[in-house]
Amino acid sequence: MTRIHVMSDTLANKIAAGEVVERIASVVKELVENSIDAKSKNIIVDLIDAGTKEIKVTDDGVGMDKEDALLAFERHATSKIRKDEDLFFINTLGFRGEALASIASVSKVDLRTSEGEVGTHVHIEGGKLIENESCDARRGTIITIDDLFYNTPARLKYLKSDSTELANVTQYMEKLALANPSISFTLTSNSRKVVYTSGSGDLLKVIHELYGYTISSNMIGISYSSDDFDISGYICKPSILKSNRNHMTTLVNGRVVKNVDINRAINDGYRDFKPDIKYPVVVINIETDPTLIDVNIHPSKADIKFSKLEELTNILLKVIDEGLRKTLLVQTKEVNVNVVAPSMIEKDNNTIVVNDDLFKTEEQLQMDYTKVEVEEKEHTFEEAQQLVFESSDDTKEINEDIKRLDLTPVGIVMQTFIIAEGEGGMYIIDQHAAHERINYEMVQKKMQEENVNKKIMLFPLTYEFSPSDYQLIMNKIDVLESLGFTIEEFGINTIAIKEHPDWLREGYEDTLIKHILDILIEDAVKFDRMKFLKRIAQTTACKMSVRAHEYISLEQAKILLDDLFKCENPYNCAHGRPTIINYSAYELDRMFKRVMN
Repeated sequence: MTRIHVMSDTLANKIAAGEVVERIASVVKELVENSIDAKSKNIIVDLIDAGTKEIKVTDDGVGMDKEDALLAFERHATSKIRKDEDLFFINTLGFRGEALASIASVSKVDLRTSEGEVGTHVHIEGGKLIENESCDARRGTIITIDDLFYNTPARLKYLKSDSTELANVTQYMEKLALANPSISFTLTSNSRKVVYTSGSGDLLKVIHELYGYTISSNMIGISYSSDDFDISGYICKPSILKSNRNHMTTLVNGRVVKNVDINRAINDGYRDFKPDIKYPVVVINIETDPTLIDVNIHPSKADIKFSKLEELTNILLKVIDEGLRKTLLVQTKEVNVNVVAPSMIEKDNNTIVVNDDLFKTEEQLQMDYTKVEVEEKEHTFEEAQQLVFESSDDTKEINEDIKRLDLTPVGIVMQTFIIAEGEGGMYIIDQHAAHERINYEMVQKKMQEENVNKKIMLFPLTYEFSPSDYQLIMNKIDVLESLGFTIEEFGINTIAIKEHPDWLREGYEDTLIKHILDILIEDAVKFDRMKFLKRIAQTTACKMSVRAHEYISLEQAKILLDDLFKCENPYNCAHGRPTIINYSAYELDRMFKRVMN
């Protein structure tokens, strides 16, 4: 008797559902993408108990006739591709024909659809057709998923809490809305509206509707075209950073994707403007010829392959870096409560308590509040839009003016923060961050010089390693020598350094060399010379700079500021923290109630 047999369609679909339908958000993704492909202009997603009990998607797309309504639930049935060659010219979000069959196999599905005349009603439970009849229906489709995973309890128990599942659905709906600004999206949970976008066609307005004024008013528009790629969208100023990558939205031909190399390129574009542990808010749309990409990697279609990946990552690095550098990046302290996220506000009678540390990210906010009496008022999208673009016409000129700021130090607070005044009001400068930026750019320039100036050490420094670490060091010894180190073997698993480049601070040679060797060992397996040099420059600049709580005179502070504004990027330290915060005269007057509007 044969042991091999063909699985039933129901069993095959349940197995396929394991890849396509991982959680509630997976179901919503597949259904909403079908609505987008159906040319819908309004899409409503209603959830009951975060979707564990019911998911309902209503659209006003082209709808289906009776025959297509049944075929849609057959495995590998699709209207998107017909022949092999179509796989190279995919312009729709769905094309595999697996999603509806997989969803129907592990839930109870009710479908009502119409092309504008007679409607069709289809009801399926666990992959079995229960009802197929004509019905009254307006143009479009309404599909309801009840009791997801009711017949696969093993999958059901792995769903997260309702709040977690809802958060995942919300996040994906946000990204779909960003990918399709001309479509109005609504998400409700137990009749409570969670997400709404107007479908205005304006991406910045969608950002405003989803993320609010604080973020939308701090976005920078980007645009770039090459023979192979068209890049557009928005990137945030470094004052708006998050502790995770959830707000990094990458779109390729309108498809929401997660690609490690693209995310790394975006993050690297901010390398001089943020700490490594923080991530930007970006919405970047990449348009390219479908033949240059492959979206058929996984049933979820979340990842993508590029045939010209290196070219694309270089473009992204350039576009983001240039976009940030030509925008005014001195962070401004705003007193107005309207820029504060709801989570940062506490109401007490007629007073609103406003966090007095807005230049930090939300996760860094401390509870040192200052009370300001203000009139409650929401910012309109038009106000946010004006702030996004108000400096765009003269960005280069403004940038040069900032670099030539004639600041006069008037005091030093806590032996850490320099207080200076100028035409723009009051400035607070972090003495360590400012000095670190100066030293960082000095070290970088020294590293790029062809002729390295070396210092001979009176007493060579020796370092002993484990056998494996010693091999890593010796494999990359040419890198160290190119930087200006003279190294000799000195016994078993030991090296002696006899000369070092002149940019190492006197008295700190041993500490800095240890850090450099540690970095080399850490990076040796996946060695990237550019990143290695950056980390060295960051480490040495930090160690060579005046510390917080270390005394400097006002004369030294003046020299520090003069040197800072000679830097290519005077706004951030080597690790991306801000060097300078500006309080305008108007903001100071408001804080002290000298003005009340």
